[in-house]
Amino acid sequence: MKDNLTPARLALISMVIGLLMIAALFAGCTQSTTSTTTPSAIATPAAEATPAPTPAATTATAVPTTVATTATPAPTFTPSQSNVVAFTAASLTGASKTIGPSFTAAYPGTTVSFDLDGTQNLKAQVENGAYADVFISASNAYTNTLNTEGYFVPGTVKTLTTNYIIVILPASNPANIQSLADLAKPGVKIAMEAKNVPAGTATLAVLNNLANDTYSQSWMNQTLANVVTYETSEPAVATKVSLGEVDAGFVYQSTATAAPSGTYQSITIPRKDNYLQTYTIGILKESKNQAQAGWFEQYMLSSAGQNILAQYGFTAP
Repeated sequence: MKDNLTPARLALISMVIGLLMIAALFAGCTQSTTSTTTPSAIATPAAEATPAPTPAATTATAVPTTVATTATPAPTFTPSQSNVVAFTAASLTGASKTIGPSFTAAYPGTTVSFDLDGTQNLKAQVENGAYADVFISASNAYTNTLNTEGYFVPGTVKTLTTNYIIVILPASNPANIQSLADLAKPGVKIAMEAKNVPAGTATLAVLNNLANDTYSQSWMNQTLANVVTYETSEPAVATKVSLGEVDAGFVYQSTATAAPSGTYQSITIPRKDNYLQTYTIGILKESKNQAQAGWFEQYMLSSAGQNILAQYGFTAP
């Protein structure tokens, strides 16, 4: 049978073939476009993630600036013929501010540097080789030990002054302490010095005397039970009281006298029950300027030095 391909049918076949070719070409282009955009979509998050480490690095760098600071080292003194280095009991802190310039006025060209600390710490410094010309102690026990160990120039250890223990209270007296008996009330917070601090030794003696003569052992036990802090120096107790961190503290009367008016209220302790603390002064054998050290000791023992001590609540030797 003969196939009749008329011109109209040939035209129709050509049109269909053309349409099929165009469709195939279009499908190929669409597939190429999809494969091209896919990597772009994957790459985008990677590009955004790149800066992420920056905040972590910034935080790590900032940490050292907020970490603990280095404590100020203790002063180290060296020999100087124009300066006397005096290792001095901390309870003379107030008086030292007047003693220094007064001594220089009496001996022009000569100054004094005070290293003020608990006597027990000063003794340890001397025994460990720290330099000083003069040693002023709030305890005969520590002076006697150093003297026995050979640290003083023979014959230079002298009695300097004396001091008594009192009780100080914050100016507002929040615990309403009116007498020594109130120190044993439940809830009262007391500060005192550690027993190896001269003022701590004196306070324990006072408490014993009061318990035996006026109050009782149970009063003493309760008072000690109310102690919330034992400090390594006498001024540290005074600071606790002035800041209101405790309701009462045992200190030397000189500390209360040296404080600005209105800093504390105070309760005196009868002399018969009190403890007379004796201060000594001596020239250290290792001093490189013993002549100037002698001038300072002489000044402290003179009426000029004794008058300054009296102004700050110390008593005569």
